[in-house]
Amino acid sequence: MVEKPVRRLGIYFFYDRDGIVDDYNIYLLKDLRENLDKLLVVCNGELTPAGKVRFESVADEVLVRENRGFDVWAYKAGMAHYGWEQLAQYDEVVLLNFTHYGPVYPFREMFEKMNLREADFWGIVMRYGFPHDPYNKCKYGYIPDHVPSAFMVIRRNMISSPAFRQYWDTMREINSYEDSICYHEAIFTIDFAAQGFKYALYIDADDLKEYWDYPLMLYPLELVKNRRCPLFKRRSFFNIYEEFFVGSCGEATAEFYEYLRRETSYDVNMIWDNLLRTSNMADIKDRMQLNYILPKTGLKSGATGESRVALFMHIYFEDQIDWCLRYAGNMPQHADVYVTTDSDKKRQLILERFQELKCGKLRVRTVENRGRDVSALLIGCKDVVADYDYICFAHDKKAAHVPPLIYGQSFAYKCFENILASPDYTRNVIRTFEENPRLGLLVPPPPNHSVYYYTIGNEWGMNFANALELSRRLNLHVDMDEGKVPVAPLGTMFWFRSRAFTKIFDYNWTYEDFPVEPTGENDGNILHAIERIYPYVAQDAGYYSGWLLTDEFARLEITNLTYMLRDIHKELFKRYSIHGRKQILSFIGGNPVRSENMQGAYFWVKEKIKRNVPPAVWNFIVRIIRDK
Repeated sequence: MVEKPVRRLGIYFFYDRDGIVDDYNIYLLKDLRENLDKLLVVCNGELTPAGKVRFESVADEVLVRENRGFDVWAYKAGMAHYGWEQLAQYDEVVLLNFTHYGPVYPFREMFEKMNLREADFWGIVMRYGFPHDPYNKCKYGYIPDHVPSAFMVIRRNMISSPAFRQYWDTMREINSYEDSICYHEAIFTIDFAAQGFKYALYIDADDLKEYWDYPLMLYPLELVKNRRCPLFKRRSFFNIYEEFFVGSCGEATAEFYEYLRRETSYDVNMIWDNLLRTSNMADIKDRMQLNYILPKTGLKSGATGESRVALFMHIYFEDQIDWCLRYAGNMPQHADVYVTTDSDKKRQLILERFQELKCGKLRVRTVENRGRDVSALLIGCKDVVADYDYICFAHDKKAAHVPPLIYGQSFAYKCFENILASPDYTRNVIRTFEENPRLGLLVPPPPNHSVYYYTIGNEWGMNFANALELSRRLNLHVDMDEGKVPVAPLGTMFWFRSRAFTKIFDYNWTYEDFPVEPTGENDGNILHAIERIYPYVAQDAGYYSGWLLTDEFARLEITNLTYMLRDIHKELFKRYSIHGRKQILSFIGGNPVRSENMQGAYFWVKEKIKRNVPPAVWNFIVRIIRDK
């Protein structure tokens, strides 16, 4: 007996702030379409003409509606477009949305397996709930376990039921993400199960429930690699880091991405194209752990000398020539070196000293002393940028305005060591660019020692408004947020891929764009804005940015960051009995510290007693408590 083919209708909800359809959307829908009889795309908000054409290449119909009601009302509109009688002609209606990437495995595998499962509706993997309602909107007073609404399949028996029709006919208006969760997604499963409808899941993740309530977010590697989950969440790559850090070391996305890149056929360029266009670079950097810690001694495997490489270096202080020469000598011998300075006298001194440098060609240029190292790069070296694949930019950094001079010297050390530490290191940097074709900019971490301590958390300084205005002049279309750190070279020393910086070099800079010397060191001028705009220039061009450290300097950074954090914790723990990051933030913010979880206070009291009584007394107390 020949099995009757399953008739399926797919309703795909789509939203994009710019109405742009990316490759990942089309890739997903092409594979899905092979398992459907008909596909409808419902777009909330605008859709570009090009986007509409792209959707029409895979979908039977495209419905563009006002951006109202989030995904819930998009599904409602999609079903209303056909009507209940026509919907009942299908064996399954697939409701899904744009919040997934994939498929890593063909949808066919999943549909064939689920054809054998008895259920009225089904999904891919459970989203486990929690015993409270953080939104104060859910009618149950808690968030139940539920089949996520981002991918749900409804079968004919349920589609034809009065209960299902009434549910959608009486669906309340959805005005927020919280509404969408509490009035639909979180209650759909439990409500219909209570009415006798049976649900099923493609992947059983109950063994992960005790680890985390959202396996698809925190365990994507396990689900995709070992349980053949076809889809994974976009939010894994840009969601608030708190969701990762509150329960883990933050390893989930980085490990999963490396698996995708190395072990699957899924084209990760589709991820980058969408992320870099729609997300904030700081969020991407954190989720992807874009920190490149490279060996100072010893070459990474596969290092080559084929790439076109150059060093651009600006020297103003005569007493820094030898210091700069020392680091310039760590460039590969095939690299070309361009040095800029502001006088013929200094040019001659630099030529004399740099003659010992083993490099490709050496050029020393005299530039106008206006705009410092920034104009030296953007004007003085503009004509040769396109000749190279990768460029290192450095300059003498004395910070003479901040006494004692060790402050500035140590800042310069951090910059130079993390871009030009050794010959092996610079080759490793080049190899890192070669291995990561979407990498556009590598910068040392921001300074945090001594007088620069204030930088952490204040990376924008007084420069956000100027940088935002500059982004408009450069015609950048990326997410810039004053509340998020710019992944920028705050010492103006960095490595970059020349193609990633096209817009900033194509801009018609003149020396009149820069302040006249002496500028002082006041924050908020164009020099500081440009310093912070670099990662957004790269992002606009389709490239990401990351931090760059030597393995040796990473030891210092870990010590310094831990030392800074421990100082704060020690005082807060000792003086206020505050334990837990959220409690600390609440306290510092001037809010009352509510102890929903008394574990921290208990720990503090226990440790206080333990340290101040003899061991015998402490052991006696423990025995009494245990016996009770």
